[in-house]
Amino acid sequence: MDQPLWQPSPERVANTNLTAFMRHVRMRWGVAASDYDELYQWSVTEPEQFWMSVWSFCGVIAGSRGASVLVDGHRMPGARWFPEARLNFAENLLRRRDHAPAILFRGEDRVASSVTYAELYAEVSRLAQALRAAGVAPGDRVAAYMPNVPGAVIAMLAATSLGAVWSSCSPDFGVQGVLDRFGQIEPKILFGADGYFYNGKTIDIVDRLREIARSLPSLEKIVVVPYTQRNPVVDGTPNCVDVHEFMAPYRAQDIGFPQLPFDHPLYILYSSGTTGAPKCIVHGAGGTLLQHLKEHLLHADLKPGERLFYFTTCGWMMWNWLVSALASRAAIALYDGSPLIAGGRILFDFADAAGIHVLGISAKYIDSIAKLGLSPRATHKLAELKSVLSTGSPLAPESFDYVYREIKRDVQLASISGGTDIVSCFVLGNPTGPVRRGEIQCRGLGMKVEVFDDAGHAVRGEKGELVCTAPFPSMPVGFWNDPDGAKYRAAYFEKFPGVWCHGDYVELTGHGGMIIYGRSDAVLNPGGVRIGTAEIYRQVEQHDEVLESLVIGQDWPPEHPSDTRVVLFVRLREGLALDDALIDRIKRRIRERASPRHVPARIVQVADIPRTKSGKIVELAVRNVVHGRPVKNAEALANPEALALYQDLPALRS
Repeated sequence: MDQPLWQPSPERVANTNLTAFMRHVRMRWGVAASDYDELYQWSVTEPEQFWMSVWSFCGVIAGSRGASVLVDGHRMPGARWFPEARLNFAENLLRRRDHAPAILFRGEDRVASSVTYAELYAEVSRLAQALRAAGVAPGDRVAAYMPNVPGAVIAMLAATSLGAVWSSCSPDFGVQGVLDRFGQIEPKILFGADGYFYNGKTIDIVDRLREIARSLPSLEKIVVVPYTQRNPVVDGTPNCVDVHEFMAPYRAQDIGFPQLPFDHPLYILYSSGTTGAPKCIVHGAGGTLLQHLKEHLLHADLKPGERLFYFTTCGWMMWNWLVSALASRAAIALYDGSPLIAGGRILFDFADAAGIHVLGISAKYIDSIAKLGLSPRATHKLAELKSVLSTGSPLAPESFDYVYREIKRDVQLASISGGTDIVSCFVLGNPTGPVRRGEIQCRGLGMKVEVFDDAGHAVRGEKGELVCTAPFPSMPVGFWNDPDGAKYRAAYFEKFPGVWCHGDYVELTGHGGMIIYGRSDAVLNPGGVRIGTAEIYRQVEQHDEVLESLVIGQDWPPEHPSDTRVVLFVRLREGLALDDALIDRIKRRIRERASPRHVPARIVQVADIPRTKSGKIVELAVRNVVHGRPVKNAEALANPEALALYQDLPALRS
């Protein structure tokens, strides 16, 4: 693990935005940071200087910044950043107005289009005028039930340019899943597509859109965005209008961009909702903008005119993260549909065609194409590709090997992790530092991330809870309908008062990198020994027969549970059956590569593994089913029918 898989050349380091930022802080503050570690220590020791430097270096456009950077910095929650500042989020993303591409789009292998910066500004201007005429004002909620298409970006920018609050769900959500979310925030306007393409099929969602519209009494207008049909008909729905008709009376003109407080609500994002009603997490405009600028420019080393891609839907926070790259004067590449059509090559086809510089994919996708035997370096040029980002679940060390062996040798592989809760990252990439096998490169600048043991002591080289011990700008403004902040405090600050506890089970390495072992609430505890689920997945999924797996702790014995036993579920390649020989090989590898404590007491073959809309497997939901407990809000799952596969299994009765 000590030998880096990749090291940037001195020339590459010298040309990074991060190196330029070090010069900036040296001139402004006299801080002579010679490497990332020294810069990081300064950023968390002097947070006011650091975030003021991010503001100036990244060129935040604002009506005013104000003299104060941080008020009540000792309070967590309760600290306030840039309390005198006034800005407009959309204005920062629409800073370019030339004729270079701003958005490059692919809808599977059926739709391709692009939008220039000038066209983007003009379309946002027209739609913003239409929304204002429809009565949209600062603080109103504008929601979208949309695929990941340019129209979703245009609608978001138009709404937020007026100070409205944006919230979106992807069209693979069922009606109840959408109502569980939008029903809480009472949107005034709903944007909805007529359908989407997935795995070569056209999925019509007009009936769902009609039902959603009927079930949200707060709606004053439903704006239909055609995608799969030329002229979709949403009859029987009052106040429903085609987006082109909605915008027709308006010509492009300069956008007014009202200047709003730093903490003005920008986005409402949602927790997964698999353990109860989805939490409505409110993010502020200034904190989101500042954090994303920092991550794109300093950590992803995104340059003006470069192209950033992330495989995401409008229902995952990575969509919000992706579109912010416009503020860095970069172009964004959008893809909607299945990533595994065309034999799994479609995203690399897009990367070549669009000249993508930073390619964002999931750990699961990397594992999937490895199992398919793909070698993109042999089939694609990937000439512009300089960074590969991965998130969604822990990236196994073997997947690091695959990226460098089969995708591209000279590329920065940045595993990143944070979440919907902060609409950004706690740990991520460092373009000036080495990539080590199985490790996330670094803690984010300005993020005082530590690892606590159960007693709340900071540890290094040991497993524990990922915490953040000081405030940062992209902390949520709060939760919707949580006037006294009780739900917000309970979500993050109960375990260690005054400290953000994120719920990841991790280890801070001697290099300052991070290894993530899984979610804390899914950690296994057989015989009182804590085991991260990722430690088992890493070994199991090295077997070619295994497509994916899920592991839980089962209370045992069920009559008088005094302990838990490890139960492993595996989904195998089509046509294969789990036999004693494969069970023995799986157990032997886990015993030899992890420990005897990690070895499952039972291994069970299943036809499917339930996951969230963003592709994360749901250990807790399966654990509830195995123990005969109800699963709340199964609508939050992409494949809720899979839960039935885990009910009353004979293999788990003995």
